[in-house]
Amino acid sequence: MEPSAATQSPSVSSSSSGAEPSAPGGGSPGACSALGAKSCGSSCADSFVSSSSSQPVSLFSTSQVHDLIFWRDVKKTGFVFGTTLVMLLSLAAFSVISVISYLILALLSVTISFRVYKSVIQAVQKSEEGHPFKAYLDVDITLSSEAFHNYMNAAMVHINRALKLIIRLFLVEDLVDSLKLAVFMWLMTYVGAVFNGITLLILAELLVFSVPIVYEKYKTQIDHYVGIARDQTKSIIEKIQAKLPGIAKKKAE
Repeated sequence: MEPSAATQSPSVSSSSSGAEPSAPGGGSPGACSALGAKSCGSSCADSFVSSSSSQPVSLFSTSQVHDLIFWRDVKKTGFVFGTTLVMLLSLAAFSVISVISYLILALLSVTISFRVYKSVIQAVQKSEEGHPFKAYLDVDITLSSEAFHNYMNAAMVHINRALKLIIRLFLVEDLVDSLKLAVFMWLMTYVGAVFNGITLLILAELLVFSVPIVYEKYKTQIDHYVGIARDQTKSIIEKIQAKLPGIAKKKAE
């Protein structure tokens, strides 16, 4: 079996003499239909693993998240929004174990029913199509050690950044920033008295999938009022800093 074209880097594929730029899956746009579901699935998996091993990448790019929350693809965003919302509502009503168990049972019901249905159809038609999920069973989803380390290194960058921020805030490197955190945590005590964690997650999801599209539609008006609020907040902070001797002396230096 020849190596998949997905293992080639995009720069090599695009710079080949007389060759057109390859599709993201590692071939021409019609390659999937020509190779079949099995070859197409293997090519996509090889492409993902090879790109992961070359450099640290994230499962979801910034552009994908942007398109998702701005409803660029209504069907995809609707599916993600509806699925996550149903899961959160289920977690609010049932325990985590119950929700996971029901989800697995639902998935098994679909796959087993489809497997039995295809077996009956093949027996009646006397065909030899084989296992209906064979194309997916043959896909190599193994994560290489190099790709795993790349993901860990990318995660460590964010973890180290978070640790530095925590130390900076709790050891009061900047008095104003630490006071902001204290005020925010004080306000969160009132929020926690009214809402639990699942309720906050549900509200957060509703905001994530609604605020960006509303802001995009009414950007001018929102920016105007946000600018006014920012100027007033900045003015109040400057007055507070002027009354704090440590901050005033630091600015003078």
